[in-house]
Amino acid sequence: MVWNMSEKNSNPADGRAAAKTVTRRDFVAAIGGIGIGAILAGAGVSAFLVGDEVYAVEASGGYLLVDTKKCGACETCMLACSLAHSGRTNVNLSRLQLTKNPLGCFPLDVQQNQCRQCPYPSCVDACPTGAMHADPETGVRLVAEGKCIGCERCIEACPFTPSRVQWNYEDKCAQKCDLCLNTPYWDQEGGPGGKQACVEVCPMRAISFTRTIPRQSDEGYDVNLRNEHWAIIGFPIDDAGRVRPDVSVPTASVVPPQPADAAEEE
Repeated sequence: MVWNMSEKNSNPADGRAAAKTVTRRDFVAAIGGIGIGAILAGAGVSAFLVGDEVYAVEASGGYLLVDTKKCGACETCMLACSLAHSGRTNVNLSRLQLTKNPLGCFPLDVQQNQCRQCPYPSCVDACPTGAMHADPETGVRLVAEGKCIGCERCIEACPFTPSRVQWNYEDKCAQKCDLCLNTPYWDQEGGPGGKQACVEVCPMRAISFTRTIPRQSDEGYDVNLRNEHWAIIGFPIDDAGRVRPDVSVPTASVVPPQPADAAEEE
């Protein structure tokens, strides 16, 4: 893994045409007018009919899942995110956000707040210039920085707290997780078909990538990523913490200790 700190490459998202999206006015007109309005689902596309036209928002090609009970709050993911995208190690420029409550109790003291790549993205709908759009090839919701006028409507439109869209106070534009589709300072191919910096660097393996759209709830995106390796180091893998770790580890996974003289012979 190599972080490229040389001259920043051009943003390929700037040259892509914004995909045609649905506005609230279009939706209201479709379902409330005398014309036929129909909700469509299938083939990875969310759409509805308005008269003779179909307005569609492509489904994203991938989603990030997190396990807040497994997260160590080390902020490695945030530093890697800012470094890969902007060439600077600044947690304030990270697109994946950790919030910490120093007075909270486990597991409610730490939260990982990742973009959900919503099927009906409010941020895309709110953008007046098309800067916030769904990539036509991958469906990933991202920002064409050259088109952003700094109105911050996308930030206000995000239904989650904190907003999954952030204002980049250094580059003066909106930003959000693009699943590392555009990472000028990382030499790895990102996006749904590649790698994501946060997934690669997390020492706790508390972040995962999936192509399957999660259930649209907190439980759909905050999942149990603990496995037998988690049990081997002495932690239960069930959410309730009631199953002893030694019960969670298959017998075949435990390697019996070898005598010292046998190790020397090898």
